Amino acid sequence: MENNFDLFKTFSDWGVKGLKIDFMDRSDQWMVDFYERVCREAATHHLLIDFHGAFKPSGLEHKYPNLLSYEGVLGMEQMGGCTPDNSVYYPLIRNAVGPMDYTPGAMISMQPECYRSERPNSAAIGTRAYQMALFILFESGIQMLADNPTLYYKNPDCTEFITSVPVTWDETRALPSKTGEYVFVAKRNGDKWYVGGITNGKEKHRSFSIPLDFLSPGTDYTITSFEDGPNAHRQAMDYRHKTNTVNSTGTMEVKLARNGGFAAVLNPVTRH
Repeated sequence: MENNFDLFKTFSDWGVKGLKIDFMDRSDQWMVDFYERVCREAATHHLLIDFHGAFKPSGLEHKYPNLLSYEGVLGMEQMGGCTPDNSVYYPLIRNAVGPMDYTPGAMISMQPECYRSERPNSAAIGTRAYQMALFILFESGIQMLADNPTLYYKNPDCTEFITSVPVTWDETRALPSKTGEYVFVAKRNGDKWYVGGITNGKEKHRSFSIPLDFLSPGTDYTITSFEDGPNAHRQAMDYRHKTNTVNSTGTMEVKLARNGGFAAVLNPVTRH
């Protein structure tokens, strides 16, 4: 069996940077050992690993930092079986034990009562702003653009944002959240802050006033946000792309549609 890992050397020689390995789909002793052998051999050849079709993390990524993420979650590939009512728990429960390969990024958004999805134009339940927020909320050492490339070319503002969201963080702050109802998180990379929030489908709209006291005092920030549009509770594709200026003494007034979301990046304003 060890000889099967000779392929890792070949991939490394070709310049491949990493592998996404799928369909383990069990957790007996042999398979648990397989995970570690994969990580060990991949590290020998300087390859990154993402385990899909996997059980949830149990700490192996601390021994082998080349292991970036695991699935171990009811993710986007489940399509109609993957709802915000379930996913709103993940930042507080599943992500607490380690990185999560959820594969967000759907560009066709629908509310559940009108949901219909057929490949190659697969849709997802939840608003467009909800999808944007997942790249900030969900912790993973590698994120996917899981949809059809054509749709990312057609949505350049969304694509530019989600491809700019880091996958490593210097600081994480929990913002107002209620388990199973809504969750907001702020994360810092360098001097930039990112804020993501999502909610379930129980209420037509929810309004929040988010304190910005996590920002550096005395500094103004340009905030670029993606928010649910006024019709997003019915037409999930409706979103607003806004820019404003804020500081640590203020608040963000956020309105989430049902199954909706909010995503923002806050950049410090440079004074000359």
